[in-house]
Amino acid sequence: MSNEVPSNAEIAASVGSMPWWLVLVWGLMAIIIGIMLITTPVITTYYLVLFMGAYWFVGGIFTLVSLFQDKSNMGWKIFLAVISILAGIAIMSYPLWGEVIVLTMLVFLIGFWGLLIGGTKLYEAYRSKDAGSGILGILSIIFGIILLIFPYGAALALPLVAGVFALLGGISAAVMSFQIKKAQA
Repeated sequence: MSNEVPSNAEIAASVGSMPWWLVLVWGLMAIIIGIMLITTPVITTYYLVLFMGAYWFVGGIFTLVSLFQDKSNMGWKIFLAVISILAGIAIMSYPLWGEVIVLTMLVFLIGFWGLLIGGTKLYEAYRSKDAGSGILGILSIIFGIILLIFPYGAALALPLVAGVFALLGGISAAVMSFQIKKAQA
């Protein structure tokens, strides 16, 4: 994996090749989902998780069908396809439980990730004598512990937080789309 940071020219070249209207559509969709998550978080999350279950189910079927074309890694593909199909069926059969389980598992994942990042930052602070990394490490560990202690409360707040991020990201993408259009003209 490369640690090189792309230059402004490389970023401009890759963004300049994107159709501006595609960025606008993405932004508008993110704004709509963000507003829906903020105004009706339970129902919107319910349908997003239900969509995810259908996506996993169909993805598992496509993975199995792809074995007729490409038999490489056959064992893994069958395993992943069966897991995807079973998870999709479970979520579509019990969408309310699926919503609770998916959000709670996501909170646990974020909590453990916070602990891992925090530990890494503390080690980095110890090695480089950087107080800033140490503070970020401590904050990350505290954040991870809070999420792991209160997973259900965090799961309830997660759709609202995701809604705010989707709304802000959508607005940014919409603004960026017009800047891309102007740059491409």
